[in-house]
Amino acid sequence: MGGNLGKGGSLLDALPTLSSPLHIVMLGLDSAGKTTALYRLKFDQYLNTVPTIGFNCEKIKGTSGKCKGTSFLVWDVGGQEKLRPLWRSYTRCTDGLVFVVDSTDGDRMEEAKMELLRTVRSPENSAVPILVLANKQDLPGAKDAAYVEKVLGLKELGPQQLYFVQPACAIIGEGLAEGLEALYDLICRRKKIAKHNHKNNKKR
Repeated sequence: MGGNLGKGGSLLDALPTLSSPLHIVMLGLDSAGKTTALYRLKFDQYLNTVPTIGFNCEKIKGTSGKCKGTSFLVWDVGGQEKLRPLWRSYTRCTDGLVFVVDSTDGDRMEEAKMELLRTVRSPENSAVPILVLANKQDLPGAKDAAYVEKVLGLKELGPQQLYFVQPACAIIGEGLAEGLEALYDLICRRKKIAKHNHKNNKKR
């Protein structure tokens, strides 16, 4: 397998099999658009949703690029304040996190940052790749990806933290497939780094 990894070898040549389905947890404050994003990814249509009490879980197949055909088991966990302490029980041993923010709601960005950092900094989530969906880009006053990246403090997480910020509109599905593909790429990169570190540790 590893023998054909010459100069032209791609990342995915080194990782022919990611265990499927990949376990993904979708978090974010209440009303950020998590459930809308989940069902748009699942059914490719807009479903009117109600606030999630507990969680929704759906198996989704990647439809484009490198992740085409890959299965993702996505857990969409309620974002109301009283439910956030439960996030930890969903994020253990996850392959990736999707953090959805309402990019029009500047007043709650600090709250979103606090919850994201609390989740990412817990030991069991160390270096888990993060896709941030800057949702509601169709609405007036929506902040762009660079602003969301800055205000959530993503660069403060350090070089070992893989993340990507994807502008999105969950209602029409814009940006969701691209975001899922970006997350898949981050998961591949993380597994390759882990494999490399494991080999180096064995040599010592």
